[in-house]
Amino acid sequence: MLTIDSVTGTNFAYHRVPLTRWLDDMVALERRELELWGIAQHVDLLELTVPAVRKLKGELDARGLRVACVTPEQIMYPVNFASADPAIIARTQRMFTNAAELCAELGGDLVFLTPGWGWEGEPVQDAQRRAAAQLHDIAEHAAGLGLRCVLEALQRHESNLGVGIEQLGAVLDAADAPALGVALDTVAMATSGEGIDDYFSRFGDRVWHVHLVDGSPGGHRAWGDGELPLVDYLTALRAVGYEGLLTPELFGTPYVYDPTAAHAANLASIRQAFERVDAGIAGIR
Repeated sequence: MLTIDSVTGTNFAYHRVPLTRWLDDMVALERRELELWGIAQHVDLLELTVPAVRKLKGELDARGLRVACVTPEQIMYPVNFASADPAIIARTQRMFTNAAELCAELGGDLVFLTPGWGWEGEPVQDAQRRAAAQLHDIAEHAAGLGLRCVLEALQRHESNLGVGIEQLGAVLDAADAPALGVALDTVAMATSGEGIDDYFSRFGDRVWHVHLVDGSPGGHRAWGDGELPLVDYLTALRAVGYEGLLTPELFGTPYVYDPTAAHAANLASIRQAFERVDAGIAGIR
């Protein structure tokens, strides 16, 4: 059953402080399962080296922490699964292959993917086909390492081919990879006018991961800084039997200036929401 212990520690909003500061904070916040955002200052997935992997593993082991999910940066970086440029595809495959191999070395479970984007004005189906072919290959590689991958829908300003359940499902089906499931992001879901039940009606037990984040309805905000119904979401996730991890994806200002306080306050809000769910108090953010 989902509880506060289902909430991961993450380095979203920690990219301007050393990785060791993030890890120490996660220990203090009693997080043991982590989602590692692949931002270069913490882990360079484009130029991953054996010494870097060993150092990271040592830092984790020394603190009793485990990376459960590796999430490469794939919006701001020059990578795109749907690109028609062979050089960009080669870079994308290299980075995500490295991500899968890092995840396996760290004893993780999931590699986090997004579908990329196609040219505005070209048929969406063309970009979806390109993305599906590349996603299939990465998912198959990950499966060979004993991992699974999860595919997240995006907001319209981020993509034109993975927006909402219909487009996400089209890419997922075309990729045709048993090791590829779905990541439900509450902001991407809300901005598409969809809900928890919609995701589970379409994808069922292929929803393997959740990004639990507030918004208005967009943004990557701490709970209480947006308008989304956290208690309702947690109640619905329990009702459908979801038992995976929940990652708070805080991003941008003001969180980057004091990520310690932001993550502590956000975790406290989620803890309070779970208490309300346990008490049967619905309809309260």
